[in-house]
Amino acid sequence: MLNKVPEVTIYFWIIKILCTTVGESFADYINETLGFGLTNTTVLFGVAFAVTLFVQFRLNRYVPGVYWLTVVLVSVFGTLVTDNLTDGHNVPLWFSTTFFAILLAIVFSIWYARERTLSIHTIVTTPREAWYWTAVLVTFALGTAVGDWTIELTGWSPGQSVLLPLALILGILVTWRIGFTGPVFSFWIAYILTRPLGANIGDFLASPKSEGGLGLGTLGTSVLFLATILAVVVFLSITGRDRTENIEESGAHDPVTTSSTGRDPRHSTPHIRGTRQGNPDLDEA
Repeated sequence: MLNKVPEVTIYFWIIKILCTTVGESFADYINETLGFGLTNTTVLFGVAFAVTLFVQFRLNRYVPGVYWLTVVLVSVFGTLVTDNLTDGHNVPLWFSTTFFAILLAIVFSIWYARERTLSIHTIVTTPREAWYWTAVLVTFALGTAVGDWTIELTGWSPGQSVLLPLALILGILVTWRIGFTGPVFSFWIAYILTRPLGANIGDFLASPKSEGGLGLGTLGTSVLFLATILAVVVFLSITGRDRTENIEESGAHDPVTTSSTGRDPRHSTPHIRGTRQGNPDLDEA
């Protein structure tokens, strides 16, 4: 089995943020605009996510169309999980944030205890892929809770609410660049933060101008971002620029991730794409 997750390039982060925006706007459109209802919308996207995830697990390599469709659906479903707790069961956002943060810590702890790595460049077995998607689902639920709680506490407008997660992501980029935080830790923190960033961008685009938004509406925002995701995924499917095996074979390593020697140029830690030296349990990665 080849690595089931794409290389972390600029394309990865572009699509990830677009997916989180769709998760916010499309869920709101189906739930509120079409009047489908929160519970029915959750069930609908939960089933769609489960079916797509099944297809993803059946593959033996990374396929851009299937992988990113799974991310789009998990973004919607993860958003709805938190929305159900908040709006359907009156669970306070501070409690949801705390609960999902603890749950994510548990998932990471068990994942690391069993596999000895949290790197997304070692998703080459079914158990690792299962842990990966579990963590991804929890990050979307956590990111939703954190973003909504922040807006609840600050009362910021949609435009202002974009600035905090963006600043935190830039801060993580800086700490990673100078070697203060490791690549795996930095990746997962940024992954969590892109959820409130994308959701706040979606709110900014969809909200009426009277509320500080651009007035595109949830449907317009969803269509715009889904079309952009489709265009980028088609591009990646044709070029294969985000396939780990292609990058490894060509030696064209992204300078933002690793050097051509297989080690991070800013750290003495092992190469996060592949194996960790001296640990036979990870030789398969």
